[in-house]
Amino acid sequence: MQQEVGAVTELYRELESYPVNIGEKTVHAKRMPGFFRSLRTFAQLGLWLPLLLLPYLRWNGRQAIMFDIDHSQFHCFNLTVRPDEIWMLMLLWLGASVLMFVVTNIASRVWCGYFCFQSTWVDLFTWIEGKVEGNPAARRKLDDAPWHADKLIKKVSKHAIWLGVSLLTAISFSIWFVDAFEYWDKLIHLQLPRVGWVTLALVITGTYLYAGLMREQMCQWMCPYARFQSVMADGQTIMPSYDINRGEPRGKLRKGDEAVAQQGDCIDCYQCVQVCPTGVDIRQGHQLGCITCGLCIDACDSVMDKIGKSRGLIRYASPDEIEGKPLKKRYRNPWIWVYSSLLLASGLGVVYGLTHMSPVTLSVRPERQPLFVRMSDGSIQNKYELKILNKTDRDMHFTVTAEGGIKGQTLVGADTALFMPHGRGVLFTVFVKAPEANVTREVTPIIFHVEGLGDAGIAADYSTQFNGPTL
Repeated sequence: MQQEVGAVTELYRELESYPVNIGEKTVHAKRMPGFFRSLRTFAQLGLWLPLLLLPYLRWNGRQAIMFDIDHSQFHCFNLTVRPDEIWMLMLLWLGASVLMFVVTNIASRVWCGYFCFQSTWVDLFTWIEGKVEGNPAARRKLDDAPWHADKLIKKVSKHAIWLGVSLLTAISFSIWFVDAFEYWDKLIHLQLPRVGWVTLALVITGTYLYAGLMREQMCQWMCPYARFQSVMADGQTIMPSYDINRGEPRGKLRKGDEAVAQQGDCIDCYQCVQVCPTGVDIRQGHQLGCITCGLCIDACDSVMDKIGKSRGLIRYASPDEIEGKPLKKRYRNPWIWVYSSLLLASGLGVVYGLTHMSPVTLSVRPERQPLFVRMSDGSIQNKYELKILNKTDRDMHFTVTAEGGIKGQTLVGADTALFMPHGRGVLFTVFVKAPEANVTREVTPIIFHVEGLGDAGIAADYSTQFNGPTL
């Protein structure tokens, strides 16, 4: 028991000594140009600008891409996915999640550093903050200064711009679920429904709170992905790493000092810490707050260029590489094969679903109580409830026929073509009647077939059974 208590105590001591930014001070990261800064900016713009603008794209008189909540449909140009086909979207989300797992196993939290909504909007909000309040040193000085007119103007201006960005973000989110132009018209005339106002308020509040006030604390304490990372990463995972063998012992750059010969390449300039959006000191080893953005690499490389040292003191490398262990082939990692198999399966499932989508669906439910009825003329009759869903964009008439089944059977209730409005499902009741002498089995397979009137390409089948008396 004492050994267990001692182990727990030692663990807590290690955690207390581990460098963690708990939000006691606001992180004012320095913005420094470089390869990874440019790569991050282009990646963020490449992902989020299209997502913000796509809802305004029109296609055949309607919004090209929309999650139509009112009609329980997802529109993507000519493709329409309805609730009975939602499994394809679920497979798509599964594939995206598995892809993230694969990327994390290979390159750590590269999603967080280059694409994540939270880190992108934090980057935008801190850029706005820098334009209004000045460089990091000026911002820290302003935070510590007593309230005066200049501070009040700058703080109010910053937060007003933040709220404006949050409003545009909320609108851009909402128009994925309703028509964009109709939404703007209702918003301008203050005619949004209650759910629209509630959604708008929640997204504005969330964006302003998370990107403007919480910032890196959201990434460290609330996002579950940071916790998943420790499970999905291994010794071969690539991440920003400090080459401790080359950098230590670190020390300030001094000229003409004999001790310089024994000093490592790290000159303790803290540029890598100053540019980190989460306030991480990468020299302390890989930490929970690191989002793999690579900005510390830009900062360190620029310093190495100035002092005449080779780049790569901080670089993308695996823990095994830094420790000098032999590198293994990535394909030998069993998790890569597991993730790849799941990704392939989900992708094939989506492709199958898209290639087998029908413009009309048919479902048939036989009457169970009773299974059949003996008519006055001695024939056996079964009752069926048909549900036909017209997935086309136009109203149509459909013919219904029954194939297979019993010799001499007749279909009652579908003598004329059935009218089906577009995008809707309608229930119909039909009867199949057959001479008792021809009913030679208790259960006989039967196939119902629906076909668009004048368009044989719009058709669907459903297999069920015809019930007869016990022989």
